Amino acid sequence: MCCSTNLTLSIMRKYKLLLIIASFFLSFSITAQNQPPVQFYFEKIQNGPGEFVLKIKAVASKGVQLFSIQKVSDDLPVNTNIQFDSASLQYITDSIIEKGIAITAPNPSLNNIVINQYKDSVSWLQKIKLSSGDSIRIKGRINFYYQKGDRIESGEAPISMQFQYQNMLPAELVANSTGSLQAKSMWALLLAGIFAGLIGFLTPCVYALVPITISFFTKKSKTKLQGKKNALFYSISIIIIYTLVGALVATVLPKNALNNLSTNWIFNIFLFALFILFGASFLGAFEINLPASWSNKIDSKAGVGSYSGIFFMALTLVIVSFSCTGNFVASLLGLSTAAGKFAPIVGMFGFGFGLALPFAIFAFFPAMLSSLGKSGGWQNALKVVLGFLELALALKFLSNADLDRGWRILDREVFIVLWIVIFVLLGLYLLGKIIFKNDSERPTNDFGLAFVSVPRLFLAIVSFSFAVYLVPGLWGAPLKAVSAFVPPMGTQDFNVIGNQERNILSAVATQGDGDNRAKPPQKYVADLKKYEPGAAINNQLVIYYDYEEALAASKALHKPLMIDFTGIQCVNCREFESKIWIDPQVGKLMKNDFVVASLFSDYNTELPDEAKKFSPLLNATIETVGDKNEDLQQQLIKASGQPNYVFVNGDGKLLIDGGYGYDARKGPKEFIAHLEKVKELYKAGSPKE
Repeated sequence: MCCSTNLTLSIMRKYKLLLIIASFFLSFSITAQNQPPVQFYFEKIQNGPGEFVLKIKAVASKGVQLFSIQKVSDDLPVNTNIQFDSASLQYITDSIIEKGIAITAPNPSLNNIVINQYKDSVSWLQKIKLSSGDSIRIKGRINFYYQKGDRIESGEAPISMQFQYQNMLPAELVANSTGSLQAKSMWALLLAGIFAGLIGFLTPCVYALVPITISFFTKKSKTKLQGKKNALFYSISIIIIYTLVGALVATVLPKNALNNLSTNWIFNIFLFALFILFGASFLGAFEINLPASWSNKIDSKAGVGSYSGIFFMALTLVIVSFSCTGNFVASLLGLSTAAGKFAPIVGMFGFGFGLALPFAIFAFFPAMLSSLGKSGGWQNALKVVLGFLELALALKFLSNADLDRGWRILDREVFIVLWIVIFVLLGLYLLGKIIFKNDSERPTNDFGLAFVSVPRLFLAIVSFSFAVYLVPGLWGAPLKAVSAFVPPMGTQDFNVIGNQERNILSAVATQGDGDNRAKPPQKYVADLKKYEPGAAINNQLVIYYDYEEALAASKALHKPLMIDFTGIQCVNCREFESKIWIDPQVGKLMKNDFVVASLFSDYNTELPDEAKKFSPLLNATIETVGDKNEDLQQQLIKASGQPNYVFVNGDGKLLIDGGYGYDARKGPKEFIAHLEKVKELYKAGSPKE
């Protein structure tokens, strides 16, 4: 009866997917209705060693006018007021600066007193000065007044941002792990944009126009040199147009908005629906086109008589080809939300470059046009292949929303099953077993029989091989090649290792040569276990999520404690785990010779009131579990940043100075040597090196 009930609940949970998708647009409507009158975005700007500017940007909703910080009068305290906590005041320098386009006019609702209000947005800049070694969290509140119609109302918003003294200039910040990671993301996005542009060039909307466009420039121009110049400017215009699209997105959306959007569940659902929409379009369900009047109006201004005419020719191409290129543009803009403020510009520049490059090449080497293959059925086949890939990527965004909300409708095995089905269907399509609406007849051989071309056969082999590669993941295989895409191992309901709770208890019982005096992890396990690395689960590694519990286990089992200062959304942490933890020797050492604690700095569960206290090291009040873990990291190694591996004995004393952080140049060999050194120090009874 119990198994039947669990099975029923599991089925009901999976079918919630249909309800989530069906209510997608309704959720957006409800969210729009519940939109706050004023939204605040916070940004930290470093101007030099210890010199920062806290930028607060307030964006008013439609029909809302936000009051300035300038005081109206003592009798009418309706101005916005920004206050900082007493612990933060010693770091505040100069007065706050207000920037924005204010509306200064008599207000009928306030006896026609002349006041300043902001209709769209306003920014406030506050200078902050830190001394060497300072690491503090600036806290405060914004008490604001706003007017909507004739009504004047008030609201309150919190201020909380961490600041740490950096003995470097902003240009040098690229050297740290965050900057390095962002630089990698930018390069990856640029290359992805160029690759997408090259594929977009092969789509029917663009490919068929190449001979006509190049011939137009070479024949209508007075000289060959002028024709090449015109074609080059045409290509540059394409790049400029797409870059302007990225610049528009980067300008309209504040930096914090891009970062927040990448983890926002509603935005991820939107991207999921967008990828499904474009995927269905590529499969032939319908065409997505911009209004014909747009292209007609732009086309009327095009020509080779002037550079402006050539620019409008490029703009015409961009608009006309939208039904084929819009998928790539939307995908790149969606992926750029997690890569930084200028990521949309970089992605769109790359796409424009990839799309325009062939036009420039053919203009300078027109003889190559004769070797250009004819447009036809192969281009629709390319669109269908891209459609399948869009459907596969759409699941990643749904998975992000699923993890954030805890729906458990797209657990790891469900995700993998859907990917297997998609790539099997793709393989069948490439072999000609599935025919879509816009597919042409397959070519025939000398005997009149339809055959499969060698390139399609090779692609089918790749698709089927990838589907087979995914199959072991249904039983808990780590799938290292796609570990960044599939949901965490902790969401998998079925694993050949068996019930995870039983594994924890049995593993604890076998640690320390059968010493079972250590209690199994209890605190925060329900919330954080799903973020456990696959290597830890497959190795039956016991992981604690509370420092006090882990310290007690270390003392009971007479083993050193390895503290893994990590983060839920820490990319470098995931990379370290996938490269280092998975090594058999590393796994053996961690399981048999250490007690392991993963302490998340961004786990925002609030602490009980009695556990909240002021931290001199953070210079802020510890309010969440993440704050507590950050404070502990400062106590032990006087540093922040994740991942950081710190080693202590059962009394909490450091065994070796400093932490072992992420370094792309180091591998399992170096980490094993570090672990062996810690073991020797622990056995020698030396709290420090």
